Amino acid sequence: MDHHDQSPAMHAPSSKNAIMLASRVDLLSQILAMVNLHGEIVFTVELSQPWALRFHPGAAYFFIVLEGGLTVVNDQGHALQVATGDLIMLPRGLGHGLSDGECATEADLAALMAAQVTAEKLNVSHGGGGQQTKLIAGAFRFESASVPWLVSALPSVIHIPKASGETAGWAEGLGYFMMKEAQEVYPGASIMISRLIDVLVISILRSWVRIERGGNVGWLGALGDRRISRALKAIHDEPYRRWTVLDLARVAGLSRSGFAARFTALVKEAPLSYHSRWRLTLALGLMRQPDAKVGSVARQVGYDSEAAFSRAFKAQFGFAPMNAKSTTIQDR
Repeated sequence: MDHHDQSPAMHAPSSKNAIMLASRVDLLSQILAMVNLHGEIVFTVELSQPWALRFHPGAAYFFIVLEGGLTVVNDQGHALQVATGDLIMLPRGLGHGLSDGECATEADLAALMAAQVTAEKLNVSHGGGGQQTKLIAGAFRFESASVPWLVSALPSVIHIPKASGETAGWAEGLGYFMMKEAQEVYPGASIMISRLIDVLVISILRSWVRIERGGNVGWLGALGDRRISRALKAIHDEPYRRWTVLDLARVAGLSRSGFAARFTALVKEAPLSYHSRWRLTLALGLMRQPDAKVGSVARQVGYDSEAAFSRAFKAQFGFAPMNAKSTTIQDR
């Protein structure tokens, strides 16, 4: 993925160069640049029937199934069957169960890791000695302080079946490469692992969008819709423009009512509401810069008055713009 200047300041409406740069950044890259990924650990998991594991709320996880199969039970109790070669991502860290589909007695993964994982042995073993399941697993976090709504819009489980053709052999190879870096500890291994986790997570998201083809997957699904993605790109290219629904409908090539309905169905938010949220998200980044002034940021992002900007900002984030540097955002 190309590394461009993704800072909110790049969108200043007075800068034609900034807008030209933004137009060359694909939308998924632009959005994910706001959500920093932080890889924590990569490890292998060897399981034998009967077995079951419990993941408590906290870190997000991914799993590459090398051998065998498993059942994932999400936070709402729904079960999903996973086969050899499949990829699983649990992006929201809500807490899940993994099992062989039959065992009901869950072991605490955190306790197993504390007891078994060392710098020299990045492996967890568990089970009763029966049929085996082998995984490459990784823990990571979305550092999404400025945009928790992006992560909260993701489902609790993302499944990429091998049968979809989306893994195309890269998943297993990337997993082994991560394990090699983790086990041999070359100089720079920590940052290498974190970057490889970035690549894997982004690849999973891209594959999922293609599989769902604009299904019930929120803003990610909208990226897979040709017409709605054009409108989203227009918003992101010119976030401080005074967009109307009709303007965006014309960009999408749809009627005003048809566009509004289609956008809302896919993004789970009305077009102008999304535009406002994104503009304020960029404003938050600007307000966290060392010399930021409320009035100047308000003008930069297109508000007619400091008071109107402050009201919208507080309604969005729960605190005043002047407190942006010192306040941590909760998932709203």
